[in-house]
Amino acid sequence: MQTSFMAGALATAMLSAGPLAAALPKGAQAPPVVTTGAMAGKAFSFDLARALKKGPVVLYFFPKAFTQGCTLEARAFAEAMPQFKAAGAQVVGLSADDVETLKKFSTEECRDAFPVARATPATIRAYDVALQMNGGAGLMSDRTSYVISQDGRITLVHSDSDWREHVSRTLAAVRALDR
Repeated sequence: MQTSFMAGALATAMLSAGPLAAALPKGAQAPPVVTTGAMAGKAFSFDLARALKKGPVVLYFFPKAFTQGCTLEARAFAEAMPQFKAAGAQVVGLSADDVETLKKFSTEECRDAFPVARATPATIRAYDVALQMNGGAGLMSDRTSYVISQDGRITLVHSDSDWREHVSRTLAAVRALDR
């Protein structure tokens, strides 16, 4: 009962949140990210600089694990992972959730297909993805996806509270990097 109340309150807060607008423009240098998270239910460490040595990285910020939109978005990224891998890209979901929640989310909703990591308050501010909510219920991220090329430059920014185009837009941007 309390979980559904909290989900409803979050949905209401998100609807009353201000418009999404990422301040980091295409072409900007991506801020560093060093954090912990989960992959297939196990804790791991993530360092964006290290990840970029292997290829482009999709960082997608989401507000809260196990909420409807975030669950649907995670499942869509999981289904598209073979295409992201074929394009040489890594996908990492970032939220302000704690690592124990992310361990469960990485298995149940991300289907063990890609990692999710903790977006620290500093990372949320650096990427300008703070969800402005009425009542100040703590710092959360909005729904913004970044595609970062191997040189550390942002090649796509997509901010939209509707999860449905994040996968297709980031995949198209990753594929365009090969050209």
